[in-house]
Amino acid sequence: MEDKTFTISVYSENNVGLLNRISGIFLKRHINILSLNVSESEIENVSRFIIVVNTTEKWVQNIVGQIEKQIEVIKAFYHTDEETIFLENALFKIASSLLFDEKQIQNIIKESQSTIVTVSRDFFVISKSGRRSEIEELYEKFKPYGIMQFVRSGRISVSKQKMEISALLETFK
Repeated sequence: MEDKTFTISVYSENNVGLLNRISGIFLKRHINILSLNVSESEIENVSRFIIVVNTTEKWVQNIVGQIEKQIEVIKAFYHTDEETIFLENALFKIASSLLFDEKQIQNIIKESQSTIVTVSRDFFVISKSGRRSEIEELYEKFKPYGIMQFVRSGRISVSKQKMEISALLETFK
């Protein structure tokens, strides 16, 4: 089996220590987490962890099984990139003088379909949503001009197919 990128979705109660136990499952197997995001889910009082890993399907099945053994976990799923719609977000902080002195900066912003979030005397901030490759490409374009700060989020994703988590939770009511 070859390594592929998988997105693991974990629906759970958001209790202290759960993230540590989940990350320990990956640590024991020497599998690096490429991206991690935790947020509210579509279900009230239920959190959703989005974990991105590069491993074999056999290992991801094993990991999902181990995650589901955690008492706070309601259900865990895994999907390939082809089965999900996903994005990352990034913020770039750049010196304000470049916005006015370097015409190419304005072209880069427009061509990349980025958004200027704020402009101040000393800096401006650009927001970019898209695939990691699009954000990395924009980073490389801004790099020669000097990036004051850069941050990229973890992956956020939804599955293309219907997730049966809502129906599962209805059975507990």
